[in-house]
Amino acid sequence: MTAPEAKETPTAIRHVAVVVPAHNEEQHLGRALTSLGLAAENLERRCPGLTAGITVVLDSCTDGSADLAAAFAASHPRFIALSVNLRNTGASRAAGIAAALETCSARPGTVWLANTDADSSVPPGWLVRQVELANAGADAVLGSVEPDPADVDPAVLLRWLELHPFKEDHPHIYGANFGIRTSAYLDTGGFPRVRAHEDRILVERLRRRGYRLVATDTLRVTTSGRTAARAPQGFAAYLRALSHSLPAVAEPA
Repeated sequence: MTAPEAKETPTAIRHVAVVVPAHNEEQHLGRALTSLGLAAENLERRCPGLTAGITVVLDSCTDGSADLAAAFAASHPRFIALSVNLRNTGASRAAGIAAALETCSARPGTVWLANTDADSSVPPGWLVRQVELANAGADAVLGSVEPDPADVDPAVLLRWLELHPFKEDHPHIYGANFGIRTSAYLDTGGFPRVRAHEDRILVERLRRRGYRLVATDTLRVTTSGRTAARAPQGFAAYLRALSHSLPAVAEPA
């Protein structure tokens, strides 16, 4: 078996491709893309010579998501809107990455794939930190997430924080905060075309192949605290399960 490229001296990242799957996300998409635009500007300002592109994968959208994505694409060439009819998160992520790589001439070892969700907001240093970790030898970065306190029940948030303490080397995997070198992504077959857990399956493939994964809380993403799930067994479904597991509150006498 040929040793993965990134096991050797890491190749410096030259381009970052961000992929955002979206299915009827008009409520959150504007904020998500605004935060990604700021993160891309920050990367290009702090790392001269690096470029960043953002691909929004509009999967079977029937709301105003396409119009929002089109407005961002019209405002800056780094935004690309891709419409698909897959109804499948894993397939949407894979389609977005394939489209982003079609327009990229850089070698796979120099291209970083940053993945998030359309109901999430990334910090300004999100891409800078991922590139730092990649250039230090990471083949993939597993970031942390925090439910937005503004739209989650306080009791559910407290329980979630008890189960997911913010720390380095955490055990969690979130598609809303996941980065990977393109050479490692292609070597392991990319995101599987499944409706849930596509991120976990890919990470397990990376581990079996001996790639270096870095789990960190240094680039935390804020994500929606909704419990109405877009994907089966996704983050919203997990929060809903947490809410159901909480003890019932007694009615006042």
